[in-house]
Amino acid sequence: MLRGMMGQGRWLLAGVAGVALGLGGAWLSVRGGLGSGAAKSGPWETSAFTGSADADLRTRAGVAVAGLLALSAKEAVYFNAGEDSAGAPLDGRCRYRVSGADPQARWWSVTLYGADHFLVANAERRFSFHMRNVPRAGPDAFAFDVAPTGAGAGWLPTGGQAHFALTLRAYNPDPAIIGRPDRANLPKIEKVACA
Repeated sequence: MLRGMMGQGRWLLAGVAGVALGLGGAWLSVRGGLGSGAAKSGPWETSAFTGSADADLRTRAGVAVAGLLALSAKEAVYFNAGEDSAGAPLDGRCRYRVSGADPQARWWSVTLYGADHFLVANAERRFSFHMRNVPRAGPDAFAFDVAPTGAGAGWLPTGGQAHFALTLRAYNPDPAIIGRPDRANLPKIEKVACA
C-alpha cells in the first residue's frame, strides 16, 4: 500500500511540475517578444499584426498581457522600447535623452510605463509627451529627458524603478511607416548618466 501511495505521489508531482513548466514557458514566450510580423527600428519594436485579425496567438497574448487596446495599423502603429539606442536595457535609475524628428503621423505620443505595464506614479503627474506638449529642439524636432529626478517640464519621471519601457504611438501614420516600420525615423534613446 505504501508503494502504491509513493507511486501516485510521483505521478502527482510530475503532473504539477509539468503544468508549472508549461505555464512558465508560455508566460516567458508572451513576455519575450511580439511574435510574427515583428519589426525593429533602432531601440523601437513593433508588429505589423498588432490590432489585426491576422495576428497569431502569441501576438494577441502579448497585447493582452501589456494591456494594450490595439487599433489596426491603418489607425495606429505602436512602437515599444525596453532598451536604449546602444542596446542596453532601460534602467529607471539612469538619465536618458530622447530626441528626434516628429514621427510622420496625424498624432503621436511617447508614454513611460513601469515593468508592470502601468503608468509610473510621480508627484508631477507626468506620464507622457505628445506632439503638442513635447519640449521642442527645432520646428520639427523634439528632445526630453527620462530620469528619476529632474526640473521643469522637460522630463518624464521614472520613479527610480529598475526597469521601465517607452511606448510611441503613431496615430494615422504615414503609409511608409505602415509598410516598412523597420525603416521608420524614430527617436534616439541615449543614456546620459547613471546614479
